[in-house]
Amino acid sequence: MSTYSLAIHGGAGTIRRSEMTDAQEQGHRTALEQALCAGERVLASGGSATAAVEAAVVSLEDCEYFNAGRGAVFTHDGRHEMDASIMCGATLNAGAVAMVEGVKNPVALSRLVMERSAHVFLCGAGAQDFARDMDVPFEGPDYFFSAFRYQQLEKARAQNRVQLDHSDKFGTVGAVALDLQGNLAAATSTGGLTNKRYGRVGDSSVIGAGTYANNGTCAVSCTGYGEYFLRSVVAYDVSCMMEYKGLSLQEATDRIINHKQVAIGGDGGLIAVDRNGSIALPFNSTGMYRGWVQKGSEARVAIYKNDR
Repeated sequence: MSTYSLAIHGGAGTIRRSEMTDAQEQGHRTALEQALCAGERVLASGGSATAAVEAAVVSLEDCEYFNAGRGAVFTHDGRHEMDASIMCGATLNAGAVAMVEGVKNPVALSRLVMERSAHVFLCGAGAQDFARDMDVPFEGPDYFFSAFRYQQLEKARAQNRVQLDHSDKFGTVGAVALDLQGNLAAATSTGGLTNKRYGRVGDSSVIGAGTYANNGTCAVSCTGYGEYFLRSVVAYDVSCMMEYKGLSLQEATDRIINHKQVAIGGDGGLIAVDRNGSIALPFNSTGMYRGWVQKGSEARVAIYKNDR
């Protein structure tokens, strides 16, 4: 393999140009560019797809604009419960965490679950105990606090509803990559839903639903209303469409996001890359924060439906 590809997302949902100031738009574009740069540096130097998607997602987790890591939304009782996952297409090994609190970069913890434990999925207190055993960096509540996020929580509490973060232009983050060795990887990270209760977990940490990678087909990271992506096992469905029906990456992702998800009321999108380096970024909402780059081409970022 003599090429590499990388795509990232920062959430899909109701994202209108008219509702963003020039400064807000530029801030998001810059954050996406920085994440692309972080991942591409790994790929250009011969690093693995797994390391590249981790680097890109860490960059997005460290940015307060997106609902992951530092920018995670508040739960009903004013905490931050974060979910993340990562998968290696070469080995089909995967790692995931859910309901973790205080972990600076949940995606990095997911990779440690994959590489340093005998498990795939750890949650809650057990995941945090493992994080401490691995000397993973933790941060206090002040690091994760955002006045804007708290206003979202108060509004959702007052209306007695759970709020999809994307409706306020902030979202789950993810990355997919093909490296120079021909290996694929995917990673996803989120703070979930504003005002969520009862230990709710969405699709982002569930292998096959929000994240999937297989060298034989593709790597996928999803963003949207997690309940619909869970029910449809969206990320794995893309791979299945390619493996069993012989569809191209573009055909498979379009059918799933713009037809199958629409049919059941699912809102959102995904990013994907196949074993040849082709990239797909479909979404059925008004916008999706996204970026992509391939070896020898200029990196691109976009936000709106017709923003190319």
